Amino acid sequence: MTEPESAAQRYRSGPATITAAGNPFLRGGLVAVAGLLACVAPASTAYASAPVAASAGPSADTAASAGLAGDAAASAGPLGVPSGTPYLPRPTGSHPVGTTALYLKDASRPDPWVPTAQARELMVSLWYPAKSEGRRRAQYMTPKESELLLKDAKITSVPLDALSKTRTNAFSDAKPAGRKHGLPLVVLSPGFGKPRSTLTALAEDLASRGYVVAAIDHTYESVATTFPDGRVTTCVPCEGDHDPSLFTKLSKGRAADVSYVLDQLTGARAKWKAASLIDPSRIAMAGHSAGGASTIAAMVKDSRLRAGIDIDGTTDTGILDSELSRPFMFLGKSATYTPGSGNPAAATWERDWKLLTGWKRWLLLTGAAHESFTDIVPLADQLGIDAGAKVPGVRSLEITRRYVRAFFDQHLRNKPQPLLDEPSPRYPEVKLCSPDKKTCE
Repeated sequence: MTEPESAAQRYRSGPATITAAGNPFLRGGLVAVAGLLACVAPASTAYASAPVAASAGPSADTAASAGLAGDAAASAGPLGVPSGTPYLPRPTGSHPVGTTALYLKDASRPDPWVPTAQARELMVSLWYPAKSEGRRRAQYMTPKESELLLKDAKITSVPLDALSKTRTNAFSDAKPAGRKHGLPLVVLSPGFGKPRSTLTALAEDLASRGYVVAAIDHTYESVATTFPDGRVTTCVPCEGDHDPSLFTKLSKGRAADVSYVLDQLTGARAKWKAASLIDPSRIAMAGHSAGGASTIAAMVKDSRLRAGIDIDGTTDTGILDSELSRPFMFLGKSATYTPGSGNPAAATWERDWKLLTGWKRWLLLTGAAHESFTDIVPLADQLGIDAGAKVPGVRSLEITRRYVRAFFDQHLRNKPQPLLDEPSPRYPEVKLCSPDKKTCE
């Protein structure tokens, strides 16, 4: 379940399907930041077109923080990009990044939101380490998608095609690098109303560090999902009352989506031609908002998921009803998820914390907005729109990348990460919480 939202923060859907004749199918980086700026207003003073530099800090933190200097360097803008063009910060790893998109159809179940759809259709973006840079940089979205999303968000202060010009760092269908069963797999699930593209910068960074990343568009739960035949589906349950039962249904449905995607990536008839690179014994998941809550549901359903992260997502009652011993991390904003605060959202984490019996962490980012952990705030900063965050988008993205990567390095690669064990002088905005003591430091 996503955190409680005001009516102004909810995403308006419009028709369930928009005809998009002539809209080309783009491989990788498909679909825009849905409702990118639905809950923000134009700032009185625009930010500079380049992202704000990361906060100064020690050149090294602990042994686990080796290579952090590269994070700050990666926040610089790419060379050759016209001034004012939105772009995602460069990945911090050594591998070039490739990307592709998969169309999957699960004929064993009807769509949970549209009963007349007898099969559940999904679009999935894959990012992976590549042997070399490709010829074509992946699009973030098409001009039509940008137009639809900005109109949905009622943003009129930027051109309708502004988001389609966002420069990514991955190359469409670049040749994958790696050895058979050599790469861990991370599944990403976006927030309610959001397309998978809102997690592109995180996915690119993980891929540059040697992970395969699969981000799922949960059909009819996003304001824009484009299919190969040109259809653009929108969000069916975004309108109306968002009571707990809706989000419980959503989490269970997403868990089924995740299991089906894992079947298609690791089964005998895998849908990706390079699927043999994936190590089926090293799979984990992270999600933002409703996607974070769904991570718990997916782990309960599917034991193939060895570890999980809930990023700023209020969890659902009745999903975790017995002990879960696999590694788990909560990562959220301090304004909502401070333990002992009495906030109903924080109470859901406190409830589930008691049933998490394995390795676990509760980390909070001070000054963050709900979207600070996605591409939305970095892009909003560049477009001169106030997303309500006190932490610049490039800084919150750097922090998100670093802590998410540390978690997966520790639990999928068996590389101890002291960064996760104590407060970091490099990242003083991040607080490590002890919910039993109701303290964060």
